[in-house]
Amino acid sequence: MKRAILLLITVFCSFQSALSQQLRALDPLPTAAQLHWQSLQMIAIIHFGLNTFTNQEWGYGDVSPNTFHPARFDPDQIVEAAKAAGIRGIILVAKHHDGFCLWPTKTTDYSVRASSWMQGQGDVVRAFAEACRRAGLAFGIYCSPWDRHSADYGNYRYVQLYRQQWQELATQYGPLFECWFDGANGGTGYYGGAREKRIIDRSHYYGWDTTWALIRHWQPGAVIFSDVGPDVRWVGNERGYAADSTWETFTPQSPDNQPPAPGHVLTRYSPYGTANGKFWMPTECDVPLRPGWFYHPEEEGKQKTPQQLWEIYVHSVGRAGVMNLGLAPTPDGILDTQDVRILRAFGTFLKQVFDTNLLKTARLTGPEGMSKANAARLLQRLTDGHDTTGWLTPATWHSANLVCTWPRPQTFRLIQLKEDIRFGQHIRQVRVEAMTSKGWETLARVRGIGANRLIELPTPVTTRALRFHIETKQGFALSEMGIYSYFQPPTFP
Repeated sequence: MKRAILLLITVFCSFQSALSQQLRALDPLPTAAQLHWQSLQMIAIIHFGLNTFTNQEWGYGDVSPNTFHPARFDPDQIVEAAKAAGIRGIILVAKHHDGFCLWPTKTTDYSVRASSWMQGQGDVVRAFAEACRRAGLAFGIYCSPWDRHSADYGNYRYVQLYRQQWQELATQYGPLFECWFDGANGGTGYYGGAREKRIIDRSHYYGWDTTWALIRHWQPGAVIFSDVGPDVRWVGNERGYAADSTWETFTPQSPDNQPPAPGHVLTRYSPYGTANGKFWMPTECDVPLRPGWFYHPEEEGKQKTPQQLWEIYVHSVGRAGVMNLGLAPTPDGILDTQDVRILRAFGTFLKQVFDTNLLKTARLTGPEGMSKANAARLLQRLTDGHDTTGWLTPATWHSANLVCTWPRPQTFRLIQLKEDIRFGQHIRQVRVEAMTSKGWETLARVRGIGANRLIELPTPVTTRALRFHIETKQGFALSEMGIYSYFQPPTFP
């Protein structure tokens, strides 16, 4: 018996020793909440409130609650349309800058409770939370720090009130996947009738460390989004585009000697991130389907086409980010018919693009010393559709080549590479080459891979062999590879 136990211990120690020779995780690393957020790839943010009825983007805070009266409110229609596009999570703007709350809060009388809609018994937040659960989508909440209605905005009483609002939102509507904090803070407003301009200290006024600690307590599975994270960073623009070289780590920088905070950060660095940055803080790329975030009837016919959405997808999801598409219900409380058509067409196109991975029929040749059998098993792991299987190399590796060949020429335009980010972001550069009559010719050279990298070639390429040259400092964890025969972006009448 003792001999058997000793043998088990020896085997276990040998196994652990082998693991220790493999890839070393690079700090910082993503949390479980960040990994879940990253896996969603596409989410939507819903702007719906008094602005919908007044045809504004930023309300002043003085509009009567009775203005809010959606006659055909149908959150299931909105959520199902988003789901058809491939969206996996919904963030509801529960309170925008005008201060009007879409739930019957106890913190203010400026809410749906004071509206004649549903005799003051309506709760838009609950309706969306339940619609998301029915559709199998994650649910998150945006609650604006800036409140142009509150008389207390600018003093500490408002900060306490704001935290109470988050307590209601974070404890009454089930699990949240994301809590969203805007960088717009301070300016002109109604402020209880004062109708004046109020400026706050963006670095210190809200006591963000305390506010976010409360969010962590109430919703430990949620990521916190803002210009400075702490979990997810704003991409720095509202076009939905991350930089060509995007790092999932980030060190926020303040424009002065005050601490960086939402609305007080050098956003010109946000699209890029920071190589070897202090925090694991991937980027969220927000962009509205229409020109504005709220619904405006004059914007009919100006919605982004499926082709434009695909370009945004490549520059957001395809650059290790998450695409956040803004959807704007009409005053009826539903999405416009054309918006729904666009979302469905885009979702159909996405399925078609990623339906067939041409690498599954290839033969893989690995680095020197890798047997044909091991190479075949590696290719299977790299094309199985799972982000937690793949190839972990020793930490001593600085580069590696993978060659994929087919018995017949293959034509494609899209290349996909993914890292297993549980170990951090290791890959610094990848060069993709195709075999031609002149030998190996470079198709693309990219810096930074992260959770997902899409390389869209200018024109389709036909070849029987591809070579991937991967460069790193301390090994890497490659989880997925894909080659797709996508030729033209989707068209839409």
